This record gives sequence, structure tokens and C-alpha cells, in this order.
Amino acid sequence: MSEADEGLDMAESVKNPMVVVVMPAYNAAKTLRITYDAMPKGEFDRVILVDDGSQDETLRIAKELKLEVFVHARNYGYGGNQKTCYTEALKAGADIVVMLHPDYQYDPTLLPNVVAPIKAGEADVVLGSRLMGGDVMQQGMPWWKFLGNRFLTGVQNWVLGKHLSEYHTGYRAFSRQVLEEVPFLLNSDHFVFDQEMLVQAVHLGFRIKEVPVPTRYFPEASSASFVTSARYGLSILALLVRYVLHRRALVTQKQFEYFPARYRRAD
Repeated sequence: MSEADEGLDMAESVKNPMVVVVMPAYNAAKTLRITYDAMPKGEFDRVILVDDGSQDETLRIAKELKLEVFVHARNYGYGGNQKTCYTEALKAGADIVVMLHPDYQYDPTLLPNVVAPIKAGEADVVLGSRLMGGDVMQQGMPWWKFLGNRFLTGVQNWVLGKHLSEYHTGYRAFSRQVLEEVPFLLNSDHFVFDQEMLVQAVHLGFRIKEVPVPTRYFPEASSASFVTSARYGLSILALLVRYVLHRRALVTQKQFEYFPARYRRAD
């Protein structure tokens, strides 16, 4: 391919970016179909679902929907699932990657809103904020989860120097550059993965924007228990301590390093 052809391909990619939706799935058979059916067709190019060792009919339904499916040999956890999601999305040539949980808690029809700031060149990371989308407690968020969200968000804003309404949404989009430069494979396989990604993005100077996204809370939607949420909160506080130590050059943490800076082409 000539340099001129490569230039045309890059220009076309910027004008019409490939949008890949990734779905980290675990026992999502009851809500996968309704989630996919609600997604606005024509607003994305591909859907990749990663089945993290589900024990229900998630795999069968995903195949019926003709999704591109990858199956884990065992349950690797929420973070481990996302690692596969993003790795395969990059392999597929994605310019923008949107994570949408297949549990129908986040509104699939708002996918264009989540993608828009990246398409417009205004952001590198977009978060679908529940706190900007109305009264989350009226929408069904448990009071203890709301208080935990407010406390952790306040601490994270203080440490990271940001003013985000929340960090704990599962509806988010990333530009290709973010996923190529953030060393996400070094992150946890558990729920704290989401927060590690955001700390890395802030540390590396990527722009983050929020858009309002109302949510639904109902029995079929996945929801962490109080004990799981408490462990999650403690893991976030530990993450922030590690980040502060790295930022002050007291203890080097590989997961906060700029990945492309590790090597260069020899002259």
C-alpha cells in the first residue's frame, strides 16, 4: 500500500470511525436479547461478547443473535473479561470501543450519546454517569451503594484532581489510542479493573467527559452484594494509595507507566 493510500485510509477512519461494542457477559441469558434488540442499529459496526464461563444459556442466545463471541475456559472475573473484550476489539480494528453490560441496567439506546464526544474529538474516554441522569435512589439504587459511591467518588476526585460526578459506571467508551497506551493487561481481574483504567487514563493525560445515563434496577440486572461492594471500596482505596506512591516517585508501579515509552525502533 502506498503512503497516499495509507493517508486516505487514515482520513476515512477519522471521518467514519469503526465503533465496536463489547459486552462482558456472565449468566446474562435473561437480559442479553432485550439489551441487544434495544441497541440502535447503524450506530455501531460490530458487537463482541465475551462469555466468562456462564452457567446459563448466554452462549446459545449470543450465537442466535449472530454476535461475535469469545468464550473463556473458566470464570476469570469482571476485569479478566474486559481484558479479552478490549484485546479482541483492537484486533478487529476498532477506533472507538464502547462497553455495554448485557444486563439491561444501562440504556442501550443512549449508545450514540456515549460515543459522540470521542467522535467529535472532545474526549478520549466517556463515562455514562448515573448521577447526571436523575435521582438514582428513585431509580432503585440501594442507599448504602449510593453513599459508598458518593464517598469513593469524592476521594477519587480529590486524589486525581478531577470533578467527575461518578467513577463507578459500567457504561463507558474509549478511543483506540487509550486502549493502545494504557497497560490494561497489568490490571486486576476483579471489579477494581474499572477504576484502575480511569486512574491510568488520568495519569497519562487523557481527556474524560461524562454524559447522563439513567439506569434501571430490577431482579434480573446484575448487582454486587454489600460484602462484594465493601471489598470493592477497599480495593479502590488501596489503588489510590499505590497511585500516590507512584506519582511521588516513592514506589514505582508498572501499571501507571506510559506503555509506548518502554521501547523505540532502533535507528
